[in-house]
Order: sequence, then structure tokens, then C-alpha cells
Amino acid sequence: MLGSVLGLAAFVGFYVVDTDPVGPESGGRPVEPVELFAEVMERIREEYVDSVDEADLVEDAIRSIIADLDEHSRFLDEDAYADILISAASHYSGVGLDVSVDDGKVTVVAPLEGTPAERAGILPNDVVVSVDDVPVDPDNTQEAISRMRGEPGTSVTLDVMRSGVEDPLRFALTRAEVRLTTVHTDYLGDGFGYIRLSSFTDGTGDELHEAAEELLSEHDLRAMVLDVRDNPGGTLGAAVDVADAFLDEGLIVRGNGRIDEARFEENATPGDVIDGRTLIVLVDDRSASASEIVAAALQENDRARVVGERTFGKGSVQTVIPLADGGALKLTTSEYFTPSGRSIDGTGVEPDLVVQGGPRYRGSGSRVPPGDDIQLIQALHAAGYNPQ
Repeated sequence: MLGSVLGLAAFVGFYVVDTDPVGPESGGRPVEPVELFAEVMERIREEYVDSVDEADLVEDAIRSIIADLDEHSRFLDEDAYADILISAASHYSGVGLDVSVDDGKVTVVAPLEGTPAERAGILPNDVVVSVDDVPVDPDNTQEAISRMRGEPGTSVTLDVMRSGVEDPLRFALTRAEVRLTTVHTDYLGDGFGYIRLSSFTDGTGDELHEAAEELLSEHDLRAMVLDVRDNPGGTLGAAVDVADAFLDEGLIVRGNGRIDEARFEENATPGDVIDGRTLIVLVDDRSASASEIVAAALQENDRARVVGERTFGKGSVQTVIPLADGGALKLTTSEYFTPSGRSIDGTGVEPDLVVQGGPRYRGSGSRVPPGDDIQLIQALHAAGYNPQ
């Protein structure tokens, strides 16, 4: 009797159904993957112990499929798709924080000038831990970033951790229209200009030209620092525009993929925005994607010296493809190659002068002065900087 009971217990967790498949008749031919997927969906819909929302089931299945491709491809629902469009544009409605994401943390790079976040007193290096009392999910930081955005005039509450302060600081903010300024400048003295790019959007190329021309008109420049540290990238077109701004000729980037649109070559056009003056590019291990395209193009065309740390190493291009339900598919469609034909995927761009990081200068108004930024100082001295 005991053996019978134990035998029953060993199999009580499942039973085998002796029925025909619910999918199309295969007639002895191999079952197509789509047919198999449809059969599994039908079984779940009809026989799973609890009722399952079919739309949620399909979306979860799609997310799982995409997640198995690579770390950069994603299925975007309507909200996430809207966020992608905002990140590629030059304006949005929100609180005005330039943030970076690392190890599941949303860290403030800087509050944008004149925005609700700056007026409230949020500082660089503050870490956002909750938005409207919803904790930041380390596995889905984009959701927290999205919640900071919304209609102008609406309220949002941020809790942030600050170095040296034990308890979270709470900020009640009112969202407003924010112009996304991606180019930040300063004059460092001794003929050295400074331009920092916080991201690459559709307007970055025009911003860069305006900023460089303003520095040239106000100062007798002999060199320029282009800072793309902590810059995670952006649009391919913006990267090409920025590299082209400093090059008269030469290959900027080449892409290779399976479809025609994924195979491309981008070359420089005549015209150097700083007329051949010395150029230094600052990079670190958070410089990724578009930042790496720019750094590699300027380095390998012998236009600039790259200083800092080895870059992140993202050597692929994603295409955002709108879908019928209002969402989109962010799909890796190309691998890109530097002018020398090298892929930097997983390896990054190696600086000409390696300098380990520390506090970062962010441009005019930065809480870290230029003299405390060891990477910047080493780069300047290597280029002959000698302020009086």
C-alpha cells in the first residue's frame, strides 16, 4: 500500500493528455514554427488553470523572443516608443534631468538649466530612488525615467539619495516644457575651448556648430576639447553630423547588415568648424554607441587625440520599427565598423592617452571645477595648455 501511495505521489503533479494537436494538420510534414506557436497559445487560452489575458500573453511572448536576440533589441509598448521619440528629439515635457543609468541606478548627471529640477535644488550625482513613491526597479530603470515625464503643469515627486546625507531627500516638482540642450560650452583660458555633449539628438549637430562659432567669435582659440564622457549615445545621424563637423574628408563609419538599409557608408564633407585647430576628445567607460563612432572617426582620421578610459564597446545599430498596435520594435539591424574596418563591439575605443577617472567637470556652472578633473587636466597639458 505504501508503495502504491508513493508511486501516486510521484506522478500527482501532472498527467498526459491523449488527444490530437489543436493546430493545423501537418500531414506528416514538419510543423512550421508559427504553427507551433499558435498551437501553444491556443492550449494556454483554452486550458490553462486561470484565465489569461491574450494581449498580455502575446506581449510577454514577444518580449521574451526579443530579449533572447541581444541586449539592445527591445519590444516597445506605446509609452516606451514615445520615450524613444523624445530621446531623439530636442524637446519634451518633464522635470529637466540629464541622467545616466549604471548598475540599475538612475544617477543625475546634471539638472538642465532653468528647469524644475534645477530650481528645486537637485544636484549632479544625486541618485533617484523613487518617482511618485514607486521605487526605481533596477531591472527596469527606463520605467522610472518615463514616469518623470508628463503633461506640463502636472506634479511629480522624486526621492533622491545624496552623498553625505543619510535619508532620502524629497522634491515635489511641476513638470514643464524642457528644451533638451545637448551641447554645453566653456572657455578654459590659454586659447582652449570646451564643448561637452550629453547625448546625441536630431538637434545636436546644429547646436554644436552654433556653440563652436560662438566660442570662436568670443575667444582667440588654438584648441578645443570635445567631452563625450558619460554620454550613452543617441541617433546615428547625430553622430555622423558631429564627426563631420571636425573633418574635411574621410570615412566616418560603415555599417553592415542583412537588408539594404542596414548597409551604409558615411563620409565627411568639406568644412571643419574649428578650421583645423587642435582637437582633444575626452572619453570614459560610459561613452557608448554614437560617442564611440565620433571618437573612433576623429582618432582614425588623425584629426583628434583621444584621452581618458577605454569606451563602453557598443558596436551595433538599432532601427526603431513602428508596429500596428502603436508600439515599436527596436531591433539590431547593423554592425558598424570604424574607418579602419574595426568593430568596437565588446572592446571599445582605446584612448591615445589613458587617464583613469575621477570627478567630472560639466562645463560652465559645474560644481566640479576644471582643476579637479584629472582627465581634463591631463588632456589639456598634453596639448600644451599653460594658463597664466
